[in-house]
Amino acid sequence: MDSVVKSLINSNAEIKTGLIELFGKNIYDQNNKVNRKMLADFIFNDNILMEKTNKLIHPVVRNKFIQWHEQQNAVYVIHEAAILFERGFYKMMDFTILVSAPKNIRIERVVKRDKIQPEMVEARIEKQWPDEEKRNLASLEIVNDNKYLLIPQIIEIDKRLKEYGKIW
Repeated sequence: MDSVVKSLINSNAEIKTGLIELFGKNIYDQNNKVNRKMLADFIFNDNILMEKTNKLIHPVVRNKFIQWHEQQNAVYVIHEAAILFERGFYKMMDFTILVSAPKNIRIERVVKRDKIQPEMVEARIEKQWPDEEKRNLASLEIVNDNKYLLIPQIIEIDKRLKEYGKIW
């Protein structure tokens, strides 16, 4: 869903208007694209702004997913989202899969991907539920820790869904 959110914050009129009201016109650059660094600086340093931003964006994202889902003709559909549990999206799902990794590995991966400081990644992680809390709601877990192979875990889930219509 990250790519969908990135697209929506630049194209959806309701979101754009709301972000400008919350953060001012400078939240968008001259090319009408959101300044992601500025937005992150605001929301990851202010819980109230984060909650207001989430309340603005997530209903639009949820509706976009519902529309997309209704158009699918597949054996199953997967909805990936970093805060699936925190925002209640998990309640819409038949099954949930937690993809977990140790905190140090997650930090390392995001630093490499986004080219930001480890402290910034850690601050973002602290805004999310811990894996232990998510485990209580998840139907299954994929361990992505560079020790366990991912493909066999995914193949087993695919097999269970196709054969039994469930993952446990």
